[in-house]
Amino acid sequence: MTSPTPSAATPLEVTDETVAKSTTSSGPKGSESRSPGRLAWKRFKRDKTGVISAYVVIFFFVIGVAAPVIAKLYGKNPYTTYTTQHPELLNAFSYPAGPNGGMSSDYWFGIEPQLGRDVFTFLLYAIRNSLGIATAATLLTTLLGVVIGITAGYLGGKTDYLVGRVIDILLSFPSTLFFIAFMPVVFGFFVGPDDNIPTWLRATALILVLSAFGWASIARLLRGQVLGLREREFVEAAKVTGASPMRIVFKELLPNLWTPIIIQSTLLLPAFVTAEAGLAFLGVGMIDPTPDWGVMIGRGAQFYTEDITFMLFPGISMVIFVLAFNLLGDSVRDALDPKSKR
Repeated sequence: MTSPTPSAATPLEVTDETVAKSTTSSGPKGSESRSPGRLAWKRFKRDKTGVISAYVVIFFFVIGVAAPVIAKLYGKNPYTTYTTQHPELLNAFSYPAGPNGGMSSDYWFGIEPQLGRDVFTFLLYAIRNSLGIATAATLLTTLLGVVIGITAGYLGGKTDYLVGRVIDILLSFPSTLFFIAFMPVVFGFFVGPDDNIPTWLRATALILVLSAFGWASIARLLRGQVLGLREREFVEAAKVTGASPMRIVFKELLPNLWTPIIIQSTLLLPAFVTAEAGLAFLGVGMIDPTPDWGVMIGRGAQFYTEDITFMLFPGISMVIFVLAFNLLGDSVRDALDPKSKR
């Protein structure tokens, strides 16, 4: 009886070892590539609408941050009335003498009727101020919503009941009417009735009032999420091991809430942009001569029958930004939560 040759067993042994090594070596890479963050990023990159919207949003923020540098290179500012030096820029009716609102190589977007300010630099600073106020309000609103929502959901009981009733009142309150009525009251606490209201005070009051009415929706969402999460096994296990409430919140609950927090934040910012512009248009937010989207649209509404150019640029730019950010928010939501995609 002949013994089996070693060549028959060797390939099988080598193959098993190779498969085992390849499986072991590819395990960490495979798990890393399948992490939720990487999967969400891959889904987002495949969404062309989301990627284009992200570029548009980044472009607007870069324009806002770099507005002083761009204005300096351009050689003009948003406050100078250039018609005092060049009265020929306006006709006898105080409208731009040149075509298309006075657009030329010196004034790219034309000049403002009556006052003769440069529209291009005014729009740059309007984007800067409007996005700055909306971003600050979004960050403060998100912070308030996260803290209040998680606290109410985790503590439960009377705290949850009280916070729930406050949220119901805020969500049912006509916020726009409150803004119009309450903003003069806020200003009255800091300045006299005959004194001019500083620009910083107007911006601060807008951020605080928008945040005071904006946190309720995100707090309500997170409260419901926490009510479900606090009964899960991993939270109960953390309590059994003696973990403090702060550790449970930051180590167990908060990591499971990042998706709704990010999604709600991306939906809040464009809403605050339009709200801030609307308040400026109504005269209870930023006012002329401070550059602002709402200020420009309000001024343009006075002249649109004779010269629509001054109203055209802020209107189109704000619509593009709000639309792009809303589309970006939808793409982020679909990337983080594929089940929500229809």
